Amino acid sequence: MTVPARVRTRGNGRRPQAGPATSLPETQWESALSALDTSDPIALLCHLHPDGDALGSMLGLGIALRRSGKNVVGSWGGGVQLPPTYRMLPGREVLVPPEEFPVAPDLLITLDTSSPERLGELARALDGARTVLVIDHHVVGDGFGTHHLIDPAAAATAVLIDELLRRLGVTLDAEIATCLYTGLTTDTGSFKYASTTPAVHELAGRLLACGIRHDVLSRQIWDTNPFSYLRLLGRALDRAAIETDAAGGLGLVWTWTNRDELDRHGLTMPEIEGFIDVIRTADAAEVAVVCKGDADRTVKVSMRSKGRIDVSAVCAQLGGGGHRFAAGFTSTVCVEDTMNALRALLAVAPHLPE
Repeated sequence: MTVPARVRTRGNGRRPQAGPATSLPETQWESALSALDTSDPIALLCHLHPDGDALGSMLGLGIALRRSGKNVVGSWGGGVQLPPTYRMLPGREVLVPPEEFPVAPDLLITLDTSSPERLGELARALDGARTVLVIDHHVVGDGFGTHHLIDPAAAATAVLIDELLRRLGVTLDAEIATCLYTGLTTDTGSFKYASTTPAVHELAGRLLACGIRHDVLSRQIWDTNPFSYLRLLGRALDRAAIETDAAGGLGLVWTWTNRDELDRHGLTMPEIEGFIDVIRTADAAEVAVVCKGDADRTVKVSMRSKGRIDVSAVCAQLGGGGHRFAAGFTSTVCVEDTMNALRALLAVAPHLPE
């Protein structure tokens, strides 16, 4: 296909070095490029309570498409106030509140979102859009989207955005690189997870070469929290329980919070996502769980595994999903019943080789 000249010649026409290879067939890339070529305006959506990969991928793509001359807006359900951790991200001019999001966009692109349910009230745009391009590195349900760039082997959705921009001829700069690096570092656990490959480090190196302040980014993402976060984390740690016989003898550590506690401490759900990274350090447990009660009386559940249990398979049985070692779901029953359901599934979950 022919990529629009206004996109192809960005950055004096120089294409950056190729990014990490993906397993996607060329037909899917050609289909996605054709949709971008023939569509304007373009609407971008990511999932509720967006994390660094969802936000970084959406904003990085939004910046690049706007510079190419496309009319682009982005949003997510529940409001577009950036979590404090990610307020340093560029590209916020792309964002519009949910009530201003188009109901019938020419092209709708969903990012890092494995099911329509994760779009919240903005899932309505799926019905009105002429074309729906799904870009994700999670396993996505059947029938979602008309065009797909879905590679569960990719370390982050940001990896797919980097490859898409390369194919569009977009030269990375500090703003786009800041967004993509945020997605890459958050979904690899600051390059600690098994998904970190030589190709991931190669991409990180190219992003650093754009002049981003990775030290400032990392400090903001990993090492900066309001004092109230520490107070609530202390409460959650105080009530944490460890069950060494659970998960087929591999061990389970878990804790919980509720909406009243969040409100008293002035915190939002995305701001306490890091609790799971502290809980999971318990050495006597393979699986870690944090249950977070929400205002709608649901329980948002985050799960982590150290490598012996596929928690995405467990979460999928409860309506959720994610990655093999980092996943989650939303429960409509109380914390006690939620944990009982998890214990039962973990007891029979296959153990992966060490």
